[in-house]
Amino acid sequence: MTERIIAACDGACKGNPGPAAWAWVIAGADGEVASWEAGPLGRATNNVAELTALQRLLEATDPATPLEVRMDSQYAMKAVTTWLPGWRRKGWKTASGSPVANRDLVVAIDGLLAGRDVRFVHTPAHRVDGDRLNAAADAAAGQAAVTQQPAGSAAGSVLPPADTRERPPAPRRPRAATASRGAVRAKFPGRCRCGSPYAKGETIARNDTGWGHPACATAS
Repeated sequence: MTERIIAACDGACKGNPGPAAWAWVIAGADGEVASWEAGPLGRATNNVAELTALQRLLEATDPATPLEVRMDSQYAMKAVTTWLPGWRRKGWKTASGSPVANRDLVVAIDGLLAGRDVRFVHTPAHRVDGDRLNAAADAAAGQAAVTQQPAGSAAGSVLPPADTRERPPAPRRPRAATASRGAVRAKFPGRCRCGSPYAKGETIARNDTGWGHPACATAS
């Protein structure tokens, strides 16, 4: 039986949107990083970086070999494993009727997954005892986002050290008293029409383009 490839991928964005990059790493027989690659994306969103990282990993691995993908992006995982069939049935519209964001990347990944044995594993990011492969992919993507230069083992680049410091949760945006009607807790992180992200569990409300901060939903 062909042994499964163990890999991780991650995207980075300094600003969301801002300077962004993608990266993937593949483990060797000892479980350590055996090969890796990272590339710049110019100005992009974090979700674009996460999806691109997955796309590049799938392109770099043998489709005939089983693959395990470790990643910390719930959005990217669910986009291509859970939400995609419904989006396709609805003519590439979300449940709220909005056009699916990053459709070109989702469609490309869907094609790369066809007929492949790919197992996805969610690995929470920035944990002291977190997954080492995911931490390595995070470090490589972060460096490429800053330098906007490609790097990788094939080019003889040195993999940047992983940041294993556990990061505190981002401060929560104050709730707007005038926008409580129709507000819900976000099941997944996303990005408001104002350009700023919102976190899982944060209060959001429907606006004319989807979901976002309650204050933005009531803004004219």
